[in-house]
Formats: sequence, C-alpha cells, structure tokens
Amino acid sequence: MKWQTPCLILQSITVDDWPLFRRLYQEPEVMRYIADPMAESEIRARFEARLPAWDKHSERWLCLVMREKASGKALGITGFRPEWVPFQQAEVGFGSLPEAQGKGYGKESLLAVLDFAFNACGFHKMNATVTEGNIASRRLLEGCGFRLEGTLRDNYRLAGQWCNDWQLGLLAAEFAALKR
Repeated sequence: MKWQTPCLILQSITVDDWPLFRRLYQEPEVMRYIADPMAESEIRARFEARLPAWDKHSERWLCLVMREKASGKALGITGFRPEWVPFQQAEVGFGSLPEAQGKGYGKESLLAVLDFAFNACGFHKMNATVTEGNIASRRLLEGCGFRLEGTLRDNYRLAGQWCNDWQLGLLAAEFAALKR
C-alpha cells in the first residue's frame, strides 16, 4: 500500500524499516506517553506483527511509514488497528521522530489515513486513546476533527504510575462534513 500527500509518501512498513521502528520505540521523547522502555526483542516482536499483509478484517495494525516526499527521509509511522466485526471501527496511532514533530506531518498523514479508512474501507468510526497530559497528540487529533468522548480513570500504567486516558472519537459523517 502506498500513496502520496502534498509533502509525504505513506507506504506499508517493510523489513527495511526496522531501524526506524526500533529508533521510535527507543526514543524517550516519542515513548513518554506511549509505553515504558522495552527490550529490543519485544520491539522486534511488535515490528514483525506489523509486517504481514493487512486487510480491514484482520486485527493487525495497518502500519504506514511516513516519508518526506522531497528527501525520502523516514519521519515516523502512522496507521490504525481495525475492529471491523462487529463495530466497523478502528483505533488510530502515530509516532514521529523528534526532528519531524511540529512541522505538520502528523496532521497531513492522519488526514490521509482517515480518508482511506472512511472512504476506501468504509469504517464508521475511528477512535484514539491518549494518555492524559499528551497535549500534542490530543491537539493533533482534535485538529483532524476528533472529539473528546471522556476520560478513562487510572486506565494505563506508565512509569510505575496509574494514568488517566483521554478517549477521542471521529465518526465518518463528521469527517465527511469537515471535507466540505
């Protein structure tokens, strides 16, 4: 799977993308609100789980590498994990290298992923779970039309502490209205 946006190329992850994936998962600034440090073997297992061919009926992540169109440089990953049966919903996720953050790439890539999910795949709703305090991710999601649906108290353990999660959602009809 491969498509382009004005500044990016989004392409299915391949075995050649292991250095990017490992770097993202080992970068404290990227993982601060996502997960505690992992052994390389665990990172490798997560990477390999994203390599098989994807379809919306699987429960595997659609994992796309974001590359800067002009240079071809890998900037991060984006995608979603479907819950097609019976919900026709998916959970979005993304992560950018520190040097790629704050440049609009996250929003550009997420809008392309949402367009694909809603218009090419027929999903009804996209969800996102964001650790409370991760203002940058919440703003990115809200900038793409997501709405806060609630706070899940003590929902996730991170760095030895229980954390609240913000639950955000976007319906297909809301996304279509944004594009008008």
